[in-house]
Amino acid sequence: MIAKFEEEPPLGTKSSAQGDNPNNLLAYVSNLTLNEGGNRLDQEVKVSVIGGGDLGIAAVLSIMAKGCVDKLVLIDIPESSTKGGTTDLEIFGLPKVEVSKDLSASAGSKVVVITANAWSDEQSYLSVVQTNVDMYGGIIPRLAQLSPKAVLLIASQPVDVMTHVAWRQSHLLPTQVIGVGCNLDSERLSHIINISLVANSTGKQAWVIGELSENKVALWGNMGPGTDQLQALTPVSNSTKPLMDRALEMLKGRGQRSWSVGLSIADIIHSIVTDKKKIHSVTTLAEGWGGIGSKVFLSLPCILGENGSTRLPGVALGSEEEMKLRESVACQVNLFMQLRL
Repeated sequence: MIAKFEEEPPLGTKSSAQGDNPNNLLAYVSNLTLNEGGNRLDQEVKVSVIGGGDLGIAAVLSIMAKGCVDKLVLIDIPESSTKGGTTDLEIFGLPKVEVSKDLSASAGSKVVVITANAWSDEQSYLSVVQTNVDMYGGIIPRLAQLSPKAVLLIASQPVDVMTHVAWRQSHLLPTQVIGVGCNLDSERLSHIINISLVANSTGKQAWVIGELSENKVALWGNMGPGTDQLQALTPVSNSTKPLMDRALEMLKGRGQRSWSVGLSIADIIHSIVTDKKKIHSVTTLAEGWGGIGSKVFLSLPCILGENGSTRLPGVALGSEEEMKLRESVACQVNLFMQLRL
């Protein structure tokens, strides 16, 4: 987890010079609508994004492109170091988008996305996490009070730890607090496997679960219409493991840039606000899954809908995969012993 974090610092801290420039896409996206499956809820759908850095801007544009919200609020909080993108949104004046610096503008949201990171190069890993924990302490309880029925979607890094922190600070149900987790990796892995025609011939989809680090592991899922979702997940067999390992290796060359994660955020939100009941690999409370006895958060397959997340039951893993999950659990438990919450 620590090595992954140092190699890939929080997306929100990276300047737009390091990736796609939002200025080049704002005008285009303002006229773009992609209406996908699922059913819109009867009431007005409001979504708020907290954090005005590159990831926050990418999330706003991706959510609006999905065409599944009536109002979107972008809040650039002063406690976060991710500033600078909100002016562009004000200049281009996207319809249905409100830019604010006041948390109260998020009141009544269906989903609240937190992309903010308080981070600097001079900090150690523990200091980075503690700074984010302190920042969350100033915003999460207020956000939960303003939108008590909302789903909190955490995209701050490290996402597994910060999702746990948000759950504890918000006092919301575990089903209401999830993180972006391995959703992007799962979609990418499934795409690679589909290209190889293996998934098409078997009717199964690939899933990435666990910690968003080198300890993540792969599973098969048979999620087609008419399948029993409670029995859908199975460990990777010896015959398919080499293929999965090669596919996971290919993922290492695909950086998780702001625009990619923004699209993943929009994908998750679309499933929630349209009550789509689609299965995503998102960060959720892992206690009780596969024999995990600690209150840690890991990315696991969950059904997402208007009431939040429903975690699929655990499966018997191979020794290597189980060892990776146990390492992630031990790492999180050790870290929380050092944090001030």
